[in-house]
Amino acid sequence: MRRGKSMMALRKAKVSQHGALAALLVMGGIAIAGPSGLLAWSENLRVLDQRKAQLAALEKERDALANKVELLDRDHADPDMVGELLRSQLNVVHPDEVVIKLED
Repeated sequence: MRRGKSMMALRKAKVSQHGALAALLVMGGIAIAGPSGLLAWSENLRVLDQRKAQLAALEKERDALANKVELLDRDHADPDMVGELLRSQLNVVHPDEVVIKLED
């Protein structure tokens, strides 16, 4: 009887050890191959670099637009900018002028 209980306790210990080992292996696999694991680290860095480049381009565009808005302020508009916009939007030119449109 005593031997049967010790065998049962030994089996329970082995089952719990195997369960703990399985849990550790699953956690290790997730740490390596999971969405934020070691294998995804380089991909995340690449995406971060892309986002930084996009942000820099958007900030440059925002600064250019802010400068254009400042030049077109109602109180003190830049005459050159106003003339350029009038000519480009309304197709108004003097007979002796040649219009060269540059693509943005």
